[in-house]
Amino acid sequence: MSVKDDLEARSGSTCELCTATNNLEVFEVEPVSISGVDSSILACETCRTQIEDPEQMDPNHWRCLNDSMWSEYDSVKVVAWRMLSRLKSEGWPKDLLDMMYLEPETLDWAKATGEGLAEADKIIHRDVNGVILENGDSVVLVKDLKIKGSSQVAKQGTAVRRISLDRENAEYIEGKVGPTLTVIITKYVKKI
Repeated sequence: MSVKDDLEARSGSTCELCTATNNLEVFEVEPVSISGVDSSILACETCRTQIEDPEQMDPNHWRCLNDSMWSEYDSVKVVAWRMLSRLKSEGWPKDLLDMMYLEPETLDWAKATGEGLAEADKIIHRDVNGVILENGDSVVLVKDLKIKGSSQVAKQGTAVRRISLDRENAEYIEGKVGPTLTVIITKYVKKI
């Protein structure tokens, strides 16, 4: 069975956020350390569009979170928490957030994208040129780097795809150089 089939079985072929039944697709909940059912939800086009583009937010659409925030699945709760955090200036989402409880590791996952933080408190990762880096971006090394714990040297110009951002330090990202997952300092990379 595919991830979509598993999610359809789990959700009864409805959007796990608003219960819509049309235009359902798999939505991976960032950051994705392992892809699959546990890190994904089944979401309709309306929900996906508004999650990905805050400019298209319709606060009334998200009143559905009153029900979906109680889901037994962490990926659904994480998205519900993030959307409620994004909308908390509306008033009613703040009340729902106050009622919501997430286990510490699930709350860390929910906060991993910086949702719910004031702009001044967000950790922003920038490359050598000051361009903002996001989870999943591809970068290229701007100088030769020795891979710690290995005799390997990553040459200038090496592409590192699908990077992950360090949630606590704006100077560190993680990515695979060859088969090795390594930490890279942001001042040594340029976004592709």
